Amino acid sequence: MRHSPRKLAAFVDADRRKTLEAKTRYDAGEVETRIFASWMDAGYFHPDPEGAPEDNYSIAVPPPNVTGSLHMGHALNGTIQDAMARKRRMEGRRVKWILGTDHAGIATQSVVEKKLRTEEGTSRTDLGREAFVERVWEWRETYGARIIEQFKALGASLDYSDERFTLDDGYVKAVYRVFKQLFEKGYIYRDNYMVNWDPGSHSAISDLEVENREVTDTLYSIDYPVEGSDRVLTVATVRPETMLADTAVAVNPDDARYRDLVGGHCELPLVGRRLPIIADPYVDPEFGTGALKITPGHDPNDFDLGRKHGLEEISAIGPDGRIIDPAPERFVGMEAAAAQEAVVAELRDLGLISAEEAYTHSVPFSHRSGERIEPLISLQWFCAMDELAKPAIDVVRDDRVRIHPDRWKKVYLDWMEGIRPWCVSRQLWWGHQLPVWYCDACEETYVAESEPESCGACGGELRRDPDVLDTWFSSALWPFATLGWPDDTPELRAFYPTDLLSTARDIIYLWVARMIMSGLEFAGDVPFHDVYIHSVIQAPDGRRMSKSLGTGIDPLDEISEHGADALRFGLLAMSSSQDVRFSQAKVEQGRDLANKLWNASRLILLNAGDAEPAPAGERVEDRWILSRLERATETIGDCLDGYDFSHAALELYRFVWSELCDWYLEIVKPRLYEDDDAAAANLLHVLERTLALAHPIMPFVSEEIWSYLPDREAQLVVSAFPAADPERVDEAAEEEIGAAIELTRSLRRWRELADVAPGKVLSGRAGADPAPHPLVGALARFEFAAEGDTGSEAIATVGPIEILPSDELDPDAVEARLEERREKLRSEVERGERKLANDGFVAKAPAEVVEEERAKLAAYRAELEELSG
Repeated sequence: MRHSPRKLAAFVDADRRKTLEAKTRYDAGEVETRIFASWMDAGYFHPDPEGAPEDNYSIAVPPPNVTGSLHMGHALNGTIQDAMARKRRMEGRRVKWILGTDHAGIATQSVVEKKLRTEEGTSRTDLGREAFVERVWEWRETYGARIIEQFKALGASLDYSDERFTLDDGYVKAVYRVFKQLFEKGYIYRDNYMVNWDPGSHSAISDLEVENREVTDTLYSIDYPVEGSDRVLTVATVRPETMLADTAVAVNPDDARYRDLVGGHCELPLVGRRLPIIADPYVDPEFGTGALKITPGHDPNDFDLGRKHGLEEISAIGPDGRIIDPAPERFVGMEAAAAQEAVVAELRDLGLISAEEAYTHSVPFSHRSGERIEPLISLQWFCAMDELAKPAIDVVRDDRVRIHPDRWKKVYLDWMEGIRPWCVSRQLWWGHQLPVWYCDACEETYVAESEPESCGACGGELRRDPDVLDTWFSSALWPFATLGWPDDTPELRAFYPTDLLSTARDIIYLWVARMIMSGLEFAGDVPFHDVYIHSVIQAPDGRRMSKSLGTGIDPLDEISEHGADALRFGLLAMSSSQDVRFSQAKVEQGRDLANKLWNASRLILLNAGDAEPAPAGERVEDRWILSRLERATETIGDCLDGYDFSHAALELYRFVWSELCDWYLEIVKPRLYEDDDAAAANLLHVLERTLALAHPIMPFVSEEIWSYLPDREAQLVVSAFPAADPERVDEAAEEEIGAAIELTRSLRRWRELADVAPGKVLSGRAGADPAPHPLVGALARFEFAAEGDTGSEAIATVGPIEILPSDELDPDAVEARLEERREKLRSEVERGERKLANDGFVAKAPAEVVEEERAKLAAYRAELEELSG
């Protein structure tokens, strides 16, 4: 239907209307840059520190490494946090989304060291500590802010005017306060203990920086002569070089084969050391020979066993990965791999290797340097965790901190209940240098927040410990140190505890647990009320996303091609409680939704005339869309509040694409073109509520369209989020229009199957009561025969409608095409029934896959029944 433009709406000046008329397509790139600048200029993301935490809303962003650039995990997590921040902001709360970056000790030091090597041919040791640290600060000033700019491209509404860094002066103050207080309580201490030693970085590293790889080694069976007999104890090992540090052989106390040997000794080949034969239930008699070589200096389990039995702790491999005293002199100085070859050669010559076989097992490697981890006993600073863990266990068990999905709660509790001492020192130069000083003259140790002038005991000079703190020590304070703790700041009073932490499962122990412990111990309350463990986005082929593997997908490329709203929608739509494969189709679905929303809005705004947004209820179709809108409002709001982001995004898509655009706009378009003010008012009302619903998920396109609505007092970012109104739900209207829609769909499907040209108007008659709704004719391009016309025999029946023959409809050809479709449907029904009757499939397949199969089967059955009727 052609129509003439209505008179200029009062709410849009001539230039604004011309702009809207000219924008025949949505240009995400132009819109997003301009809209984000307008938000920043208005200061919407920097709340005044007023009110109480329960009235405000705050999130502490998981601080990205200063070395980092936006990857798909950042994009997903940033979108999740932003969706919640935007919804709460629209609900009228002061929202503080705390921004900052982490100094990332090993990662940053490694980057700068590589730069020195490759570009200048020098090293940190050549520069010296002070000069090297200065170089790292220079690097940080140049490159450290890039990920912040990339978060802006995503649309993240972080508080960019209040950026923190884990090495800024206020943060350092907080870190040293915590270290000192833990030391004074006796929780922090210095000891020789087993650590993950990275020969590449020459530092102890955290569990997070260790990645396990499957490696095939040779498993050697080595005979240890038993003292005073001609028997041997055969032990199996993939690392024969570590036998140089053996201090015992262990067997199970219930193993009858060795019971008479317990308490005796055997001889350590190549070294000659007497090794006690001990018994311990830890030993599995079914594994190997049932006898284990015990090397407390080079194996974490052996270390625990050694301390339990009071065994000597000997180290045969040093921090540089070479053999050291007290190993036999002929091996000293060899790298571990070379020492293994030499040890095996000597054992063979002595006839002490009784078997060799390939053995595939999981081996720890440094994520940073790529070197194989060397478990070593090292003099380090540790933090005892038992007392700190108890209240952190209670608050999760009692749901003062709620973990979503719920299965991660048990994972957290299980780990916390078996928590071990935490090695907090690192042999690096970049980071928080330990606030520890030693007096070599009198052997006093001082822990202080600022450097002491001299030894208080003897007046001698003090030497500062050269090590730095584990990065996780400082990041454990993130939710409260970023708000000014230990000072009593307005920000701390207004926004702590925070409300939500969204993070990945791999740092539940290393970060989430430690923040809970630190928050309770130092800030006096939990650091957050909800923890959402988001899914991991895998590459489309199921592998992990990785630049080195060639499986990485750059979110900035997706934003450049499709827009930030498209990527945000896609990531939320594909998110789950489980790991998911990246879906390009979901991102394109988001792009299409943005375009659909733009085009529909443009049609409404250019034809709404002087109407003002208001719900209209005289016509059944108007009541129907209002009712459907309220249901969508409830669903989307509840899903966001329940961290069910996938269903929130998909419900938004369904409502906009199907109910608003495909149905209501098609129904009401003639009224809009005929200057029906009720239709225009209702459309404007529905549009403004739809834009508000969409904003947390797709902020840019919704804000841009909002700017064209009449009488806007403020931008959408700070306008009200819709609250569902149960009074507007109209089940009778839903039933009436729902029936008309289903009948229209059936007629459209029949037209398609019967190969009826789109422009051809079908004719027919109502074959049963109730008579079809008048809307069906217009929507399905269908004309009802005159009342009482019974002269023609129907060629098909669709619902209550009989299709009448015409010159362009060959009944036989139509029936042949319909039978072809029925046959295909029968085949699909049989396939689906077989699949769902397979107990193995139903039991092993993911629940959503099984449900999808059931839904497809139900749809095939319904269509077959319809076509067979």
